[in-house]
Amino acid sequence: MTFLRETFKKYKGSLRSYKLVYYLNNLLQRRKLRHNKELYKKHGIQKSIFSAIGHQDFTVKSQDFPWLNRPDALSAVQQHPDFKAFDEKTQAQILHFITHGYLILKGFYSATEMDLLATEVDNLLTKKKTDFNYTGKKIMDAFRFSPLIDQQYFRNPRLIKLLNFLMGKKVVPFQTINFIEGSEQRAHSDSIHMTTEPEGYLIASWTALEKTHAGNGPLFYYPKSHRLPFVSCQDYLSGHSTWQLGANSYKNYEDKIEAILETENFEKQYFYAEKGDVLLWHANLIHGGSPITQTGATRKSMVSHYFCEDVICYHEISQRPAILDLE
Repeated sequence: MTFLRETFKKYKGSLRSYKLVYYLNNLLQRRKLRHNKELYKKHGIQKSIFSAIGHQDFTVKSQDFPWLNRPDALSAVQQHPDFKAFDEKTQAQILHFITHGYLILKGFYSATEMDLLATEVDNLLTKKKTDFNYTGKKIMDAFRFSPLIDQQYFRNPRLIKLLNFLMGKKVVPFQTINFIEGSEQRAHSDSIHMTTEPEGYLIASWTALEKTHAGNGPLFYYPKSHRLPFVSCQDYLSGHSTWQLGANSYKNYEDKIEAILETENFEKQYFYAEKGDVLLWHANLIHGGSPITQTGATRKSMVSHYFCEDVICYHEISQRPAILDLE
């Protein structure tokens, strides 16, 4: 199974578009999907846990939103006893997360910790324990090959404590993505890639291993865009069929997001991070990577995504259940 997973990471061909391929992979990963049986029953999903799944399958939408998504979140969070355990700067950032959809933890890691992480990633690449995936930009799940990355960064206790508080549920560490260069990815919301029912039970962190500037493709985001309705494959021309994913589905999704932004009055902002800064963002915050304008410039960083316990986790864009390590 490990061989198949690593092979598929590099594969760019047409097999990526066939739902049967994912179904077969789901069968191989049955142990990591069996928790969905009770969740499907709870949400009235009448289909196999190995089958394709998407927004269209949830005919009755749950109203169990993350507590910081609710209208009374600002007052509720300040009355919560755990809120007072955070320092004043973190408290201010938590309130900012509610209103703007993201928060910034300045200097969360030291420069030494970031150098250690960068060296670890370089060593994994040199020793061929991992590699870039089919995009040529992303190093997926380096934590699987490094106890250092897994324990000190992906599952950093201070970070997990804050994430649990923000989500109102215990988070499930799902994946890491390491970058050497900026992603240059168009504006998007993570909720199209990593989706939950009830909606919103995903959160992301982005860690700067080095300083970002206008030339190395800084992150951009649209504050308050997390309050927009979630966009699913039913909201644009996905081209999906019973057996196959649409060839232009993701491009059409990006075009949909661009069209939404043209009609909304959001201010585009850039994250000029210092080494060791961490950005946390809401599952539905629209963000992306700026073009790299300085030839050869690196923008070393690590993204981590966290689902929550006791919710259905799936990938809307590829219509498949998420493979979770819960044991």
